[in-house]
Amino acid sequence: MDDIDRKLLTSLQQDSRLPNAQLAEKLNISASSCWRRVKALEEAGIVERYAAIVNPKQMGLRFEAIVHVHLTRHDTEALARFIAAVQRREEVTECYATTGQADYHLRILCRDIDAYNEFLEGFLFVQPAVNSAQTNVVLRRIKANGPVR
Repeated sequence: MDDIDRKLLTSLQQDSRLPNAQLAEKLNISASSCWRRVKALEEAGIVERYAAIVNPKQMGLRFEAIVHVHLTRHDTEALARFIAAVQRREEVTECYATTGQADYHLRILCRDIDAYNEFLEGFLFVQPAVNSAQTNVVLRRIKANGPVR
């Protein structure tokens, strides 16, 4: 990857709907060269997909939290069941396995505190591998969806 590829990736992350001609002009390269570079980045797996960034509040999802999950069981089968269950829940928009005190960190979006309580009681706390969870309510976003450079 060279500097043009990096600038191309930054531009795509800012607005993936830019027409190829505009993108090429912005990078001061030919349209055909730009198209080839984009295709090469896609084929290399650097560009995984294109997506719309949605405003959760405009979708009625006014409650956001980061949940730190502590497991009691770490055997392969229990972990696989926990991960599969988390992947099926629409409230979980992101999930990370991490080092440190908590085993997993979940980003949760739902309509309100009542919906979040339903998520906890009806889903998270009934998972056999879950020992406990600590919730940090997001008061406001400072930075999100920043470009990868």
